[in-house]
Amino acid sequence: MTRVLTLTLNPAIDRTITLDRLEPGQVHRARAVRDDAGGKGVNVASCLADWGLPVAAAGVLGAGNAAAFEALFSAKGIADRCVWIPGETRTNLKLVDPAGTTDVNLPGLALDPATLRAVRTVLAEAAGPDTLAVLAGSLPEGAAPDLYAELTADLKARGARVLLDASGPALAAALAEKILPDAVKPNRHELEEWAGRPLPGLADVVEAARGLNRRGIALVVVSLGAEGAVFVGGQGPGQEALHALAPAISVASTVGAGDALVAGLVAGLCADLSLDHAARLALAFAAGKLTRAGAHLPGRRQVEAIAETIEVRALPA
Repeated sequence: MTRVLTLTLNPAIDRTITLDRLEPGQVHRARAVRDDAGGKGVNVASCLADWGLPVAAAGVLGAGNAAAFEALFSAKGIADRCVWIPGETRTNLKLVDPAGTTDVNLPGLALDPATLRAVRTVLAEAAGPDTLAVLAGSLPEGAAPDLYAELTADLKARGARVLLDASGPALAAALAEKILPDAVKPNRHELEEWAGRPLPGLADVVEAARGLNRRGIALVVVSLGAEGAVFVGGQGPGQEALHALAPAISVASTVGAGDALVAGLVAGLCADLSLDHAARLALAFAAGKLTRAGAHLPGRRQVEAIAETIEVRALPA
C-alpha cells in the first residue's frame, strides 16, 4: 500500500472573511469569519483523509498558535510529522464577496539551518520505496530556491515518488535539475512563468505540458480554473493528453480547490488508475471541495457521483 507524505514549509491559518461587497478604501462589516488550518500540503492531507487514505503531514509549525493544526490532525487522523518551532504560523486573509475571493498572504516563519536539518531528518525517516511525497506551496524566508530540487533528489534516492506543486523560482529550480519530480501540477500562470511566454490557448498549454513530459516528468497536470485541467502522461509513443472539465456547481468557497485537485490526483496514483480515471477523480475532488468551506470534501459517494459527470476529451498529438 502506498504511504502518502505531504510537506508544507510555509503553512498558514486561512482566515476567511465574508463580506457583502469588497470596496477599496471603505470600512466593511464582516458577515462571517472562519479560521482553517491551511497551507498547500496541509490542505492536500485534509482532503486525502476525508477520502479515507492514511496520510502524514510534515512541515514547520509555530508553537504559539498550533491549536488549529492539532485539531485538524486529531479530527481527521492525520499523522503529525511537523517540526515545531517558537513563534506563530502566519495568518492569511481570504476576503470573500459575490465577485470572488481576494487573497492577502502574509510572510511566514523564517527557517534557520537547524530547522531545515530537522525537516530533512523527518523526510528521511518517513520516506521509502512505498512513499508518495507531495511537496507543495511557497518557500519561506531562509529556504533557498533550490530546496525543492534538493528534497526531490533526496526522496527519489530513497525510492519515493515525488509530486511537486510549486511556483516561481522554486519550480524553475526543480525543473532545471537532472533528477526531476515524477509529477508536477502548475496552474496556467505558473506554467507561463516557467515557459517564459504567454499560453493563451488550450493548445499552447498542452504543448508546454508535453514539453515537460518529454523532459522526463511522467505526469504533468495544469489546472485552468473554470476551464478544468490538462493532463499529460506516458512516455514516447504512449504519451497521451487529456482535457478534463467539471460541470457547473454551486460554490461555497474556492479556498483549497487547487489543493483538492492535487489530492484527487494523489488518490488516483495510489489506486493505480488510468490517466482518464485519475483525471475524473482529480476534478471530482476539486468540484466537491467547492461545495464546502475550507479544504474539506463531501462524502465519498458524492465525490464518486461527481466523477461520473466529469467530461474528459483526448487531445490530438
